[in-house]
Amino acid sequence: MEPKRIEAPLTDEVVMSLKAGDNVLINGVIYTARDAAHKKLVELMDKGEPLPIDLQGQFIYYVGPTPEKPGNAIGSAGPTTSGRMDAYTPKMLEQGMKACIGKGLRNQTVRDALIKYKGLYLAAVGGAGALLSKRITKSEVVAYPELGPEAIRRLEVKDFPATVINDAYGNDLYVEGAKEYAR
Repeated sequence: MEPKRIEAPLTDEVVMSLKAGDNVLINGVIYTARDAAHKKLVELMDKGEPLPIDLQGQFIYYVGPTPEKPGNAIGSAGPTTSGRMDAYTPKMLEQGMKACIGKGLRNQTVRDALIKYKGLYLAAVGGAGALLSKRITKSEVVAYPELGPEAIRRLEVKDFPATVINDAYGNDLYVEGAKEYAR
């Protein structure tokens, strides 16, 4: 099946048009954040203070890229384990984030929040960071430069490949895939 092309930031209509198992190619602006940045963002939310980025409709890519080589927008940019962000993800969705990209399973609280706030969890191929970096045309640190590779970056992406794992309907590709395999 041909991948679906989607534009970042996302609308509810696009989120609701996607189902677990759909392959997508993402175009537009996405942001990066890992554990340390999520902790800082949620602390700001809890204090009612403004965030350094607008989360409305946004993708957050769980990545800590390596330094770029001359002529490249970014270094290797493979996904990190998403479960480390599970404690923060419901609050991020509540604040307007529409999709997160990583690798691995999400807990039930995150899957419930994806339904409640109309969000998606997508997986990028782990171990393919050098290939994924070729889909990033521009990268700039926009918050928390002191975090080094875990700083929040604004990425411009062109045909960035990902697969919907958890959709806004409660479907889970990892569960469905295991059932399919068991047959």
